[in-house]
Amino acid sequence: MLRCAEAANQPPSNTAILILCCSLWFLFPPLPLPLNGSSSSLYKMKYQSTFRDRGKKSEENLDRFIPNRSAMDFDYAHYMLTEGNKIKKRKEKENQAYQKQLAEALNMNRTRILAFKNKPPTPVQLVPTAILSPPPLPKSSKPLRYIPQSSERTLDAPDILDDFYLNLLDWGASNVLSIALGNTVYLWDASDSSTSELVTVDQEDGPVTSVAWAPDGRHLAVALNNSHVQLWDSHTSTLARTLRDGHQARVGSLSWNNHILTTGGMDGRIVNNDVRVRSHIVDYYRGHQQEVCGLKWSPSGQQLASGGNDNVIHIWDKAAVSSNSRTPWLHRFEEHRAAVKALAWCPFQANVLASGGGEGDDCIKFWNTHTSACLNSVDTGSQVCALLWNNNERELLSSHGFTQNQLTLWKYPSMLKMAELKGHTSRVLFMAQSPNGCTVASAAGDETLRFWNVFGTPQTSKPVPKAYTEPFSHVNRIR
Repeated sequence: MLRCAEAANQPPSNTAILILCCSLWFLFPPLPLPLNGSSSSLYKMKYQSTFRDRGKKSEENLDRFIPNRSAMDFDYAHYMLTEGNKIKKRKEKENQAYQKQLAEALNMNRTRILAFKNKPPTPVQLVPTAILSPPPLPKSSKPLRYIPQSSERTLDAPDILDDFYLNLLDWGASNVLSIALGNTVYLWDASDSSTSELVTVDQEDGPVTSVAWAPDGRHLAVALNNSHVQLWDSHTSTLARTLRDGHQARVGSLSWNNHILTTGGMDGRIVNNDVRVRSHIVDYYRGHQQEVCGLKWSPSGQQLASGGNDNVIHIWDKAAVSSNSRTPWLHRFEEHRAAVKALAWCPFQANVLASGGGEGDDCIKFWNTHTSACLNSVDTGSQVCALLWNNNERELLSSHGFTQNQLTLWKYPSMLKMAELKGHTSRVLFMAQSPNGCTVASAAGDETLRFWNVFGTPQTSKPVPKAYTEPFSHVNRIR
């Protein structure tokens, strides 16, 4: 017993201490040292949890921080901890480039040594990419139309009246253009480019103040300064009849509606004339206080638009007409601040009228003649003399005065400028459209008549005019 007590009081030998350390080494192996600052906290947590009482369960769930052994590279980590720091870093660019290429060749992506989670799984694509991505825009099958900036033909038009309130140019259904030069009316046949004189009125009756082709393309209405209106047969060059007693002053505007010829005069009157009967006057429209300078029947023939020097537009309803009575207007528009001569009904949108104001107004306005609403107003910056719709596209052509004296092509309804056609040196007072809807003729105070291929090429084949033998820049006389 004494020997055992003495043995217990003796200090442990070196062999016992070594055996104890080896036992602890195998029971509690050391953890790898942290490689960066971000993993130091993890190292402390693992080291402390190693020496905790194993009988007590930690309240913290640290299992999710245990690295995935299959994703670790212990060989490379051991090398970097033991031998890697002994190698001196070479800063030469050649060696760095070589090491980079070598690492890429050996697939040594060492950006992460410890991996605490696997790569995320590839997400399941519930919606096909074709549905998520927007569909490709359809390719426009219709190429952009080329719009020539210069006139394709120019004719001399001497003695044409430089008068804003007259209408001296019209293009008939038979492809013949009529123009009034002073007391004479000339015809230009577009099919063969031939010119002929239709009539020269007496000095006391003239000058000619307006011309308008009948729907048949054969008969031409010629209005005179003496308030008379003559009907001429263009095939035989003979006078068919004369309409009298409708006005007390010159007749500056004409518009056909089948067999009804509507005339507007300086006296403010608007008269419906039935050219089939002897007593041709069938009705009066009275509403303007000054000269009527613009008249246009709608494509349906149910509404008549009139513009005057009193800055007023009237819309008249044919259904409300009663013989020999003062027919009240359907709508009255007073928004323009100058004379309204330019009027044009939209060919592709019912009950839409375009109107242009003279000098001082300079605006193109669009009206809904069913509701009397003003749809839009555009300030063009110059006097609006005439308006023409493109029958094939949603476009509007306007002719102007000072300062540019140009023809402007607008995209409807955005009213963006598509082209400006220049060539006239004076205000472009008159415009007329060919039967195929592609060519526009314009006449101005500079005594020239110009032809513009502004509305494209015809959709159907039509007789082609004879080739123009003179140089393009040469100006020919129309008479």
